[in-house]
Amino acid sequence: MKLKMHENSLFAVLLRSPWWISALVAAAIFGVLRVWLPWGYALFAGLPFIVISVHVAWKQARAPGAERIAKALERLRAQSWEDFSRAIEEAYRREGYVVSRLGDARADFELVQGARHTVVACKRWKAMRTGIEPLRELEAAREAREAHHSTYVATGEVTEQARAFAMEKKIRLLEGAELAILLPG
Repeated sequence: MKLKMHENSLFAVLLRSPWWISALVAAAIFGVLRVWLPWGYALFAGLPFIVISVHVAWKQARAPGAERIAKALERLRAQSWEDFSRAIEEAYRREGYVVSRLGDARADFELVQGARHTVVACKRWKAMRTGIEPLRELEAAREAREAHHSTYVATGEVTEQARAFAMEKKIRLLEGAELAILLPG
């Protein structure tokens, strides 16, 4: 059984926040507890927040900047479908997935990792603006294939309606920095 952290837990929120917030929480815990406890115990109580702060700082330092993201997205838009699909396949294989191409117009790939199946749609990666319809098609493909998850790849803007639909149906939107990290170089 794989444990999953609740998305609104304190640690999950701190993992999504800037590194210095976790460092501030660690310092506050240490400062308050130091009044009543020896410094070793107070430091031990703040240790989880120090670890989170270091982890988030490391992730933020490795994250691509806005200029690098823009260049990466432009490079991806300039690729042919064959090159782009090959890059997606290779990237997911590096992540540990078994990748198979689908003959379905609604989804392009099926990813398998253990018992989890994910369908991925990315044929419209060049679209400058993605509406809700491609996400509805992807959701229909996920249901038809009885997959656990679905991912939509976009190099352009995703409308607010499409984002709301994706959130409601738990469709992962792979775009921007996340896409630039997945498909480096």
